Amino acid sequence: MSLAPSDPTKILELADVSFRRGPNLLLNNLNWSIGPGENWALLGPNGAGKTLILRLATGYLWPTDGQITVLGHLLGRVDLRLLRRRIGWVSQALADITPSQVSLLDTILSGPLASLGLYEDPEEPMIAAARLTAEEFGLTRILDRPFGLLSSGERQRALLARAALTKPSLLILDEPISNLDMGAKEKFLSLVKRMATGPQAPSIILTTHSIQEIGPFITHVILLKNGQIVAKGPLEATLTQANLALTYDLPLKIEKTPQGRYLAYLE
Repeated sequence: MSLAPSDPTKILELADVSFRRGPNLLLNNLNWSIGPGENWALLGPNGAGKTLILRLATGYLWPTDGQITVLGHLLGRVDLRLLRRRIGWVSQALADITPSQVSLLDTILSGPLASLGLYEDPEEPMIAAARLTAEEFGLTRILDRPFGLLSSGERQRALLARAALTKPSLLILDEPISNLDMGAKEKFLSLVKRMATGPQAPSIILTTHSIQEIGPFITHVILLKNGQIVAKGPLEATLTQANLALTYDLPLKIEKTPQGRYLAYLE
């Protein structure tokens, strides 16, 4: 069964969204939209609401107030099982709950089913597509290895390949490289860049604690603090020293490298 968007101009839209847990207001009247061709980075300190927004956007939590539209569909009026098959997700949290005994190949094959683990026999064309995807992500030699025996970098690349196999319309990267070494981080980011610039490129949302992880494929940024938006908009106009200072309560300096990457530091 297919799921055609009712409004293809709305990759993601939060309209007056708030979220409470008991007496605590964790998100306060957020308004944010992502249009076609836009790739966003979400920045903010711990507890700012970054991952919470992503859980709301994928229907794992529901807002206390407001409405959320994803890939043209208003949440609450769409089959989430079908919608999630068009959303790729990569995070350390997902790696932690992926069955450790399942092979890397079967982990990739589970992507189009939006499942953790493989619970039905895939058809040969899908297996061939998974093997080709694994080759593109540098994983061919370890396809039979159990997921639990992969290195941290291999796990995240496997989950990225899993997402890529679905040909997602939206790719969510929730702090996917926070625990990787420098080489594994750069390898992962290079693969994301390839996905972002290739045919049928998805819209991307990247949450991160480090602006060094914001690659040239990112077009926009939103800065969050205490469940509220500090600033949002095109990357260069929004990722400023003044906005970083407001977000982190520190006089951070910011530099852009010739390669289009960013550095932030205290003098």
